Amino acid sequence: MSKRDYYEVLGVSRDANEADLKKAYRRLAMKHHPDRNQNNTEAESKFKEAKEAYDVLSDAQKRAAYDQFGHAGVDPSAAAGAGGFRGGDPFSDIFGDVFGDIFGGGRRGGGSRVRRGSDLRYNLELSLEEAVAGTSVNIRVPTLVTCEACDGSGAKKGTSPTTCATCGGVGQVRMQQGFFSVQQTCPNCRGQGTTISDPCPECHGQGRTQKHKTLSVKVPAGVDNGDRIRLAGEGEAGEQGGPHGDLYVQIQVKPHPLFRREENDLMCEMPISIGTAALGGELEVPTLNGRLKLKIPAETQSGKVFRLRGKGVRSVRGGATGDLLCRVHVETPVNLDSRQKELLREFDDSIAQAGQHHSPQSASWMGRVKSFFDDLTS
Repeated sequence: MSKRDYYEVLGVSRDANEADLKKAYRRLAMKHHPDRNQNNTEAESKFKEAKEAYDVLSDAQKRAAYDQFGHAGVDPSAAAGAGGFRGGDPFSDIFGDVFGDIFGGGRRGGGSRVRRGSDLRYNLELSLEEAVAGTSVNIRVPTLVTCEACDGSGAKKGTSPTTCATCGGVGQVRMQQGFFSVQQTCPNCRGQGTTISDPCPECHGQGRTQKHKTLSVKVPAGVDNGDRIRLAGEGEAGEQGGPHGDLYVQIQVKPHPLFRREENDLMCEMPISIGTAALGGELEVPTLNGRLKLKIPAETQSGKVFRLRGKGVRSVRGGATGDLLCRVHVETPVNLDSRQKELLREFDDSIAQAGQHHSPQSASWMGRVKSFFDDLTS
């Protein structure tokens, strides 16, 4: 008797994807499963046929060979093996292959559960100068390390963990409820697969102990707020001798008394006197690399920004160095004596007599104000 086409068996098209195949197989497996069709040889035959078709079409290499050569392109012995039951539990075979994602990811191997250690985070506060130039810092980190007394096994020296008698070392137990079977974590060993009858007195059977360790962190030049430095393997020790997690050092840059960083540029606010703003002059400007002279042209207005090229920050990710942006603010003098006040009044009167010649912004402002009120009254 010749075999039916595998796509016809599952009732799918030849371009069906993996999800379509699984859905079709699930439907047929549930319908024709022997547990639901006692003493029904036809149902068992259809179940095996669907199983064989799914095993071939769900395997990319076998499917390619089948598409090209038909049944002759698939190893007959492999197909026959796929059509039968593996072991003594056909139900677990179906749900392990098709419905494993529903019931916890399918079957697992035996032995103790080795788990990777947790990652740690350390907040490192730096000055702006340290962040821009780079530095090396020693940090002290609390963490869980492998217990030296038991070498991470959790058992007292000279003893060792034993295989869990409840789950046989699998870490999972199966509960059968009618047609459905559900796996859950073994309550005796809590998923470890082993039990400890004589725990280590140092770690109390945990295999790890609390300890502070000092690490040297090399901070590259140009780091900024929120940047992270990963120290591989410096996190917590894993359970049952598992690998260490990682340590992430998160950068926090302290506020600076003079500068504010915006990406790769540095911002600086500078007050200047009325005289300097009107007549021009020269100011000494601070930078992270020393002092510079900045020429202030005559008639400089408050809020004017001067750009010093290349005096900013070079990002840790590379690229061009940013600039230093100096914004000037004309400062109103305070605590004047009588002579200073008299001179300012004379100066102000002379400016007022000249009108907009000396104060173009004030004249423009007053013009807009007059236009505004004229519109209101018209």
